[in-house]
Amino acid sequence: MQIRLGRLMLSLSLLSLAAAAQSGGLQLSSTTFANRAALPLSMIHNVLVNGSNVCTVDGSPGGNQSPELSWTNAPQGTVSFAVIMYDVTAAFTHWGIYNIPATATGLPENAGVPGSQFGNQIVNDFFDPPEYDGPCPPPNFRPDTHRYVFTVYAFDKVLKLPSPVNFPASAETLYQALISAGRRGRILRSASITGVYSNTPLPQ
Repeated sequence: MQIRLGRLMLSLSLLSLAAAAQSGGLQLSSTTFANRAALPLSMIHNVLVNGSNVCTVDGSPGGNQSPELSWTNAPQGTVSFAVIMYDVTAAFTHWGIYNIPATATGLPENAGVPGSQFGNQIVNDFFDPPEYDGPCPPPNFRPDTHRYVFTVYAFDKVLKLPSPVNFPASAETLYQALISAGRRGRILRSASITGVYSNTPLPQ
């Protein structure tokens, strides 16, 4: 309960920072999914139980690929970007990638592979190697539909995240760095889009 409460507080802090930084300019979009629409199978995780993927209604495999993301109108003075995929329904981090170069205008589909060339990735809440891992909400457990928020942050600095030697940074470390940067005015702008997903069958 304490962990979930802590995550909810972090979520509120990050949403507040994003809202404060969204005063204009930076915009985020995707060709993989439409804002506020259902996420496609290409983005859904694979968690196999008895040979069936529990992340989908019918057990079919998901692509587990991060979506294409594009941003425009980056603010002057941007030094780096970060992108986070966060399930606000479950207070769960699926993906984080930071120190994306200021010259970038987006990320191609499947940029969240291990060893991504597009930035530094964190260990997500699946505790897998640093990578993207897609939606897999528990079936038949309300709320059925989860909301997945993708946020891009523009910084006037390169983020330096402390982490153990030879280990990548965690989601908590990235969030604390974001909160610190926001309080010091180092987040120039942010922009978000949201996708939804459920693997609970519809009532007949």
